[in-house]
Amino acid sequence: MSPTLTGRRAAVAAVAALTAALLVPVLSACGGEDEKTAAAGTAKAANLTVLAASSLSDVFKTAGAAYEKSHPGTKVTFSFAGSQELAAQVKQGAPADALVTADTKTMDGLRAETGDASVIAKNRLVIATGKGNPFEIDELKDLADSKIKVVLAAPEVPVGRYGQQILDAQKIEVKPVSQEPNVRAVLSKVEMGEADAGLVYKTDSAKSGDKVVAIEIPDDQNAVASYPATTLKQSKNAEAAAAFVAWLSTPEAQKIFQDAGFQKP
Repeated sequence: MSPTLTGRRAAVAAVAALTAALLVPVLSACGGEDEKTAAAGTAKAANLTVLAASSLSDVFKTAGAAYEKSHPGTKVTFSFAGSQELAAQVKQGAPADALVTADTKTMDGLRAETGDASVIAKNRLVIATGKGNPFEIDELKDLADSKIKVVLAAPEVPVGRYGQQILDAQKIEVKPVSQEPNVRAVLSKVEMGEADAGLVYKTDSAKSGDKVVAIEIPDDQNAVASYPATTLKQSKNAEAAAAFVAWLSTPEAQKIFQDAGFQKP
């Protein structure tokens, strides 16, 4: 065999070996991506139960649907109530995975039962009046008129505490005809004409359409409601619960909150 032919065969073999070597990492990478895709498709489904403040009822229906769509196999069920009721449920060991309250005070009282909390949204109060605002209520001091039936949330409820806070700051004395267990109950009283006015969150009044008239309260007389979210230590789906809580701070979730009228955290 001639030296020239031998050299050509050696060169071809070298090229083949080099090509094979270069293909190995490429194929390995492709296999890695396939494995990731397969793992995502066969990820264990999680059924999450989230305890949430009543004022989040509407926005969380939208947020929950969006989360389930982007996380196939995960089902999110919400249980809504006043934050003080949620706190009682947590302390009693209610089977749940995450918690979102309408104030940091309530959340701070549950540190033994929760993980680290982070604020995911904020809100403000408005005066909700009956349809057409028949008493021509313009500002907070109008609520002191004894002719006006005012309903407030109970003082242990975040919105009730915020409401009393801003009334006290303006030295306005209001004698409510009733004190309700959550903001939705306050709003319902006004909607049905059982009360002439009430203090509710801006986002709740917006959902009532023309059933109520929302009177803005100036920022220097108002209170900011913060919504902290966290996982519960008793959760049996710790990883999935943490993923959901983290998602609440993502741009996708934040857009849903802000579209619903909530403020940035």
